[in-house]
Amino acid sequence: MLNFTVGPVMSSCDVLKIGGEQTPYFRNDEFSQIMLENEKLMKEFVYASEDSRVVFITGSGTAAMEATVMNVFDENDKVLIVNGGGFGQRFVDLCKLHNIPHDEIKLDFGQDITQEILDEYRNQGFTGFLVNICETSSCVYYNLDLISEFCNKNNIFLVVDAISSFLANPLNMVEDNIDVFITGSQKALACPPGISIIVLGDKALKRVENNECKCMYFDLKDMLNNGIRGQTPFTPAVTILLQINARLKEIKNKGGVEEEIKRISDLANDFRLRIKDLPLETHCKHLGNSVTDVHCINSQAETIVDALKKEYGIWVNPNGGEIGKKMFRVGHIGDLTIEDNDKLIEAFQDLEQRGILK
Repeated sequence: MLNFTVGPVMSSCDVLKIGGEQTPYFRNDEFSQIMLENEKLMKEFVYASEDSRVVFITGSGTAAMEATVMNVFDENDKVLIVNGGGFGQRFVDLCKLHNIPHDEIKLDFGQDITQEILDEYRNQGFTGFLVNICETSSCVYYNLDLISEFCNKNNIFLVVDAISSFLANPLNMVEDNIDVFITGSQKALACPPGISIIVLGDKALKRVENNECKCMYFDLKDMLNNGIRGQTPFTPAVTILLQINARLKEIKNKGGVEEEIKRISDLANDFRLRIKDLPLETHCKHLGNSVTDVHCINSQAETIVDALKKEYGIWVNPNGGEIGKKMFRVGHIGDLTIEDNDKLIEAFQDLEQRGILK
């Protein structure tokens, strides 16, 4: 299988090897040291302040989204949510569920945020801002500079879900005024799904401390207290945390975050350049590096996705609903190479010659 989806993605042989080993006991100093190293490297990779903290939750990215909503906001807040697709809608649903007062910036599919849009929400008493910076369902990468400036000028607490964009696009928690950063194990970290990660800045830590979380499993205060000694309150996905450790050290040893971003950017640019010679189009004008929207001109996208899987052993991301008839997505994160791009392009060319892609 050759996997061009945006999660779970291709893992390296070293990460896969760890997954095939026996899961070790974890309530000991050896595991604690690994967890403390994971925290140190995550803070380094997102350019967090020294007093920031990291929690590792056994759960998908939605678990981190929900834990954030529950622990840093309450009924006294007024939250503004960017809703331009399925994952923006998820933040809306979470705020509804937990009775957090909120408004939403409702965007069209693939539409970017603009200064004119943000200006409509100035001086309206918002205390929090929630954004999935790469709306994976549409592939749009929102303008983080505009969002950061808006939140800074209006003294708004900023939460950035970077699940699909971490290690694919530049991000600096201090310079971008990000208070909470969220990501997951199954994206550019290229590990199996099952761990979500939250990095909390100073203002976020104060909010957590002053908030009463009415949940045992998602209580960030409990997680932070246990994290001081490199542990978690409950049994974590131990093997995945070991894989994350190996992956973080691999990235550091290969030149760090900048080099990983360049590698993914090169893969994305190579793919986007080469599909121009095929009956395929990219409509999104504000793409990040992690994923490309691919629109079929005269073919059924569902037919192409199915043929790639069954006939070539290549997986790409289908889209749901009506848009899924014309569009699919190709990811550029994980253990992929330019040679892998070659195989995907060759498959497209073969489908074109056979009249399936037209």
